Amino acid sequence: AYLVKKGEQTGACGVVITGHHRSLVTTLRAAEMFDKSHFSSTDVAACIKGAKYFYIGGFFLTHGVESALELCKTASGDGKAIAMNLSAPFIPQFFKVQLETIFPYTDFIIGNESEAESWGGAAGLSDPKDHAAVARAIALLPKSNLTRPRVVVITRGADSTVVVSSANPDTPQIHPIQKLSDDEIVDTNGAGDAFAGGFMGGLVLGKSIEEAVEIGHKMGAMNLRQVGPQYTWPKIQIIA
Repeated sequence: AYLVKKGEQTGACGVVITGHHRSLVTTLRAAEMFDKSHFSSTDVAACIKGAKYFYIGGFFLTHGVESALELCKTASGDGKAIAMNLSAPFIPQFFKVQLETIFPYTDFIIGNESEAESWGGAAGLSDPKDHAAVARAIALLPKSNLTRPRVVVITRGADSTVVVSSANPDTPQIHPIQKLSDDEIVDTNGAGDAFAGGFMGGLVLGKSIEEAVEIGHKMGAMNLRQVGPQYTWPKIQIIA
């Protein structure tokens, strides 16, 4: 079901790890050549029809907002769940309009503290570093599908994760994490995506928000102990 652009190269990312910090340089190449007509292909149309959850990375909005909007309208209209990752601080900062185009269709928003602060600053909040307030503001943005609340999840590295639902916007949930020692952390690259994958996997399995966050924490911690975005092998069971 992948869209293959013949003659074009796959995107690449160079990463330099310094201690617990990372620097990245990317070239998107074929990744910024997505054609929304691909949705109409037989295989992809079948996948869209059968899926119950959709996940969109914020990076896609730099070049594919029309495709994302079409997918979101279709999925939301069918009552399916849509999750979006803010992905990087520059997305809310420089692509706020594109984000606001997609936000009404989202049921889950995932981001880290830097991305939340970037959105809070771009939105003019009085204290962008108040992560619960930022999550509340995002949760209460207009929403097209009112059959379920919007849930905003803000991870904060070695600190706790903040979760705010539009159903109870004034009652943020704070989820503690089991902090790793410096010696246990090998590479931070991919930890946020590992959390998001674990969180979404939990939702697909029918877990509660609380359980899905815990699964995300375990996946992120597992990733931190490896070189590059990968996990423990042989596989270990983390879901009760």
